[in-house]
Amino acid sequence: MSQKSFDILAVGNAIIDVFSQCDDDFLRQHAIEKGGMTLIDAATSQTLFDAVTATAPAELISGGSAANTAVGLAALGGKAAFVGRVHDDDLGATFCRDIRAAGVTFAATPAADGAPTASSIILVTPDAARSMNTCLG
Repeated sequence: MSQKSFDILAVGNAIIDVFSQCDDDFLRQHAIEKGGMTLIDAATSQTLFDAVTATAPAELISGGSAANTAVGLAALGGKAAFVGRVHDDDLGATFCRDIRAAGVTFAATPAADGAPTASSIILVTPDAARSMNTCLG
């Protein structure tokens, strides 16, 4: 069996950042603390995701601090691998595609059961305040 050698093996949450513009009324309607970071459950995340994407386009960006570190090292020419969990859902497929396209080895098999892929719905108001609503899956 051959072994692979990496400069870094990063372990962490595989998170999709969902960026969207909104106004203060949207935050009030959904009881979101402006400028805050709130941990939310999967059902709340799905409800908020549906509301966000129904009113404005959202940008999906693969993230998570460990994954971002691996991507950064790969961009500098290093050999990076990442270990994290994704679900067999659209966000999981996006994460797998993005991290591999960045040159990071990611050998995880998406989970068929259990919690969805982690996401952070980041709502940006006209005054540039960011309100983060994170579901760790």
